[in-house]
Amino acid sequence: MTIQITSVLGNDYRLDGGAMFGNAPKALWERWMPADEQNRIKLATRALLVRSGDATLLFEAGIGAYLDPGFKARYGVEQAQHVLLESLAQRGVDQKDVTHIFISHMHFDHAGGLLDAWQEGGEPGLLFPNARYHVGEQAWERATHPHARDRASFIPSLHKQMEASQRLVLVKPGETFSFNDLQLGFFPSEGHTPGLLCADLRYPGGRLVFPSDLIPGSAWLHLPITMGYDRYPEMLINEKNALLQSAAQDGAWVYYVHDPRYAASRVRWEETRQTFVPEAAQEELVL
Repeated sequence: MTIQITSVLGNDYRLDGGAMFGNAPKALWERWMPADEQNRIKLATRALLVRSGDATLLFEAGIGAYLDPGFKARYGVEQAQHVLLESLAQRGVDQKDVTHIFISHMHFDHAGGLLDAWQEGGEPGLLFPNARYHVGEQAWERATHPHARDRASFIPSLHKQMEASQRLVLVKPGETFSFNDLQLGFFPSEGHTPGLLCADLRYPGGRLVFPSDLIPGSAWLHLPITMGYDRYPEMLINEKNALLQSAAQDGAWVYYVHDPRYAASRVRWEETRQTFVPEAAQEELVL
């Protein structure tokens, strides 16, 4: 068996830089990501495509193009088309070819790409008709019974369509999957949102971790850096430290869903600064 792992881009968007960097001052974070006139920084939504034998897996789906024009303007989504579908087509993959989709959590910028593009007068429909949608039990509970703090981050119409599809799979704590040469487990995280599933991919000769919003980009490798969106920043820092220690020890790839430039890197511990730094950063990942 052979395995192919590639990065695939979805639609870009913008969020407030202060919210994305928590209690870090703008004088610091703007060195990494310049802000626009509304204090927003440009972010990628990047999925991961894995082909192993007869399985075609997608990890997350990005923000997509489901938002109406008003919300697109608010979040700086400039592309009208569904970029993820175009990116998959460039890899020779049609949405109907995808057999499994793993969503770390149901926030709109990670799951919105499961819906087709907005059209006036209609409700966006569910894409990937042959795929099973895998979501952690706790993340699904949060999405369908949200707290007031992050209720606006979810898409109720998407949840209803996923349930109606009868292809929704709720992942239990500690559950693992095997797809030919790929062994898939998860590193559980509570710091950003309840039950976030950080995928841990192990394959012949290598390992890749998909931390999603635990480490949204290379700038967040620095241990003290967290987001204002995180529920428990100190818990998140501890989770991040544990995952990165393991990745550094194994020489694993760390994947970045929101980094505007880099898809992945390896990491190493820098003793003088007491933090992790990227190594061998890749703007596009092809394994």
